[in-house]
Amino acid sequence: MSVKATRTGIVLRPDPTRVLFRSFDLGSSNRTLKIVARVSSLTEDEVTLKLEEVIREFGNRHHRLERFLLKRFEQIKGNLLTDEPLTTERKLLLGAYFTMEYSLESAALFNPSMIWHPDQTNVPPGYKRFIISLRATGEGHVSSISFRMGYIDEKSKIVLRKPSRYVTSPEIEPNQHFNKAQFERKLYELRLVNSISERIMGAMGDDFTLDDLEDFTKRLTTQYRYNAEYETISSAILALARSNYKLHFDDDQQLDERCIFPSSPNETNGIEDARFVSFVDDNGEVTYYATYTAYNGRVTFPQLLETKDFLSFTVSTLNGAEVSNKGMALFPRKINGKYVMISRQDGENIYIMFSDDLYFWQTKELLLKPTYPWEYVQLGNCGSPIETEAGWLVLSHGVGPMRKYAIGAFLLDLNDPCRVLGRTTEPILSPDENEREGYVPNVVYSCGGLINGDDLIIPYAMSDYASSFATVNVHELLAELTGKAPDNRAPAEEE
Repeated sequence: MSVKATRTGIVLRPDPTRVLFRSFDLGSSNRTLKIVARVSSLTEDEVTLKLEEVIREFGNRHHRLERFLLKRFEQIKGNLLTDEPLTTERKLLLGAYFTMEYSLESAALFNPSMIWHPDQTNVPPGYKRFIISLRATGEGHVSSISFRMGYIDEKSKIVLRKPSRYVTSPEIEPNQHFNKAQFERKLYELRLVNSISERIMGAMGDDFTLDDLEDFTKRLTTQYRYNAEYETISSAILALARSNYKLHFDDDQQLDERCIFPSSPNETNGIEDARFVSFVDDNGEVTYYATYTAYNGRVTFPQLLETKDFLSFTVSTLNGAEVSNKGMALFPRKINGKYVMISRQDGENIYIMFSDDLYFWQTKELLLKPTYPWEYVQLGNCGSPIETEAGWLVLSHGVGPMRKYAIGAFLLDLNDPCRVLGRTTEPILSPDENEREGYVPNVVYSCGGLINGDDLIIPYAMSDYASSFATVNVHELLAELTGKAPDNRAPAEEE
């Protein structure tokens, strides 16, 4: 009999009251000018009254409302007709007319990824603190990364902390430094190399910034005013540069108040399915990485998020001939001196990749094909591999008849992860009657779990709407995968 997961009954549902600021862009300079003119026509008393109404209605729903409104004013002040100084109140009111609230998880809160919190101080006795990241989806089906925090004891009892009412997106620092040789390699992969791109890149130094790139393309615009190819190439080059950026939150913001909202051209329609992993480098240094899918409404782009503290993050494009499709997951350490990644480039099979460079992936090797009826449509990973004494434990998903998703597992050799030691012939978790209804019916899906003592903790989404947790005795699961009797010693991850 195959091992089956036990459900905890805990459900994380989307909360429409969690709203953040978002720019309200009308897409028409003519309409923007009209609104600016109308607000400019108000007397100072009228401005004060209207601003007081805005603060009264929205002030207690957000942190730092006035700071954001002033930021929005700075972004639209180019539409003012004169240089006449404005009062702070009028600037705030103008900013308010170009700001909107966005309920980031009003539609769904799903595809969770779970890692141990880097700070384990002041934790209740017998518990460990964890972070769970989730794909939050709101109006327009735009996805972002939301965070929750909780505690788990030795018996795998989970206690989730009630999230803050407030939620805020980070400050973005787009002016990254770029290595010219690496940037040109990416242009080649994107088939953007021609005489125009060569002229642009020829003007850049070995190390350049986004400002350098923007300044030079502006200077070239007059020479290529009616050249459609120039518009296409220069826009694509700038989009690539803007897809690499840094972001940071204020250190007084709680973890569950932080939301990573789409910021780059590649992410206009969302940030999907972040798979977080605690990566230990050769020197013992820990970095938290997350592979995720950026989506612009037409094409998916695999990207990489990295942080040391969940306050400051770096966002980078993943590069190389084999960077495509969705669902990449990084191993938590190097193997034989190389970075290793599970992937699925063809939408059907699971592959494994090795690289000397974390950001460039040039080759892949087929690892698993759909073999059992519950996975005949496709296979994919459900998060980064977990190291145990028996091997690398990988949660997977399979898709069967009626596009029904289920979760299984497979085991890879510790030193040669191209060697499959075992796989589940039946799912360990399938959607039950309480989980099959949602935005996408008949789906259970995870972006990464943890081993806690004797248990594998699986956070999972239910039909792309809400999330829950299940547990599996890890010794029984490993015994099934290896064909050996259960070893009740704690797995390597917990030693």
